[in-house]
Amino acid sequence: MRRLSLRTRLTLVYGGLFLVGGLVVLGVTHLLVEQQLPRGGGVMVNRQLVGPGDAGATDTVFFRTADGQQIPVDDVPQYMAKQQSEVRDEALTSQLTQGGIALGLVGSAAIGLGWLVAGRVLAPLHRVTDTARRIARGADLSLHERIALTGADHEVKELADTFDTMVARLDRSFEGQRRFVANASHELRTPLTLNRALVEVAMNRRTASPDVISLGETLLEINSRQERLITGLLLLARSEHEVVDRQEIDLADIATHVVAQSVDEARAASVTLTEAAGPAPTGGDPVLLERLAQNLVENAIRHNHPGGFASVTTRRGPDGRAHIEVTNTGPVIPAYEIPGLFEPFRRMDADRLVTAKGAGLGLSIVRSVARAHGGEATARPNPEGGLVVTVTLPGPPGRTAGPRPG
Repeated sequence: MRRLSLRTRLTLVYGGLFLVGGLVVLGVTHLLVEQQLPRGGGVMVNRQLVGPGDAGATDTVFFRTADGQQIPVDDVPQYMAKQQSEVRDEALTSQLTQGGIALGLVGSAAIGLGWLVAGRVLAPLHRVTDTARRIARGADLSLHERIALTGADHEVKELADTFDTMVARLDRSFEGQRRFVANASHELRTPLTLNRALVEVAMNRRTASPDVISLGETLLEINSRQERLITGLLLLARSEHEVVDRQEIDLADIATHVVAQSVDEARAASVTLTEAAGPAPTGGDPVLLERLAQNLVENAIRHNHPGGFASVTTRRGPDGRAHIEVTNTGPVIPAYEIPGLFEPFRRMDADRLVTAKGAGLGLSIVRSVARAHGGEATARPNPEGGLVVTVTLPGPPGRTAGPRPG
């Protein structure tokens, strides 16, 4: 059962208290009016001589009503009691009816006013909630956003200021971490480049023995992996910044280009690589989006088995968002291990080798690039083994997308 919102509950409390108070006032008024109504009274008495002539006339006393009706004196008590009862009933009924109508009208107005007042009071809380939701949806990409609530000091403003302080500290922490990764990666590139040059010089000497050449090839492979790791760290640090300057681009063009570049690698791995590039316009950084697609295709090829397949599909959804989906065969992956594949340096057990082709950053970069563009990357197990990775990105800038499906 869906719980009522705080605004609705406050409105019901306001309206309920008003109605209870109104009922108490109405009841007290009813009792006071009842006590003030007359409980007795009289009527005009007329005297009339009845009989032939004044000598034999008799006195007859009767009551004459306002409409001229004459009531014998013996029936006066019953008539008076009846009249008093009718007057009291009519007065009390009128008082209750009119009071109830007035209470209903004023109560409805009080509930409406309570709804407006509750909305006004809760508006700062809604602002805090909306900001927190945007930050949570954008992960650390939206930590620069603040509530910045203005106005007099009160409990809600104190909560908003505390939230801003917490977000500011998190923003500084994440920014420092990104700077550290970027600076460390830049510093590590120089010794790796020097190591590659020294190994290649030693291998190309005329006096180099087969053992030296074999050792050099192994060292070059390890060095190459370290270079890919550093490149991935730099790209990961860059992709964790929100993309502000967006260019309109079609994911179909990127997918076609990446697949064409990966055909030789797929053929060498005995993997059938196909594409179904439908229009999928979006907006963002072309270099980062190309890297996203390249990582998806490389993972689909490298984490496959001979004779398997990898397919790339792009399309535009009914909500106007762009989708790129890569499906591949390969080892069976349990569903509970899929979330960990998007974390840096996480691989399957069979890939935990020093000479592995991947650096363990492929899907991490994919998710970071997707989130930097306001999208998301998800994965699910392929029933035949392998993965189905789907990246969803917003439509192109400057266009209004249709309603998102619920």
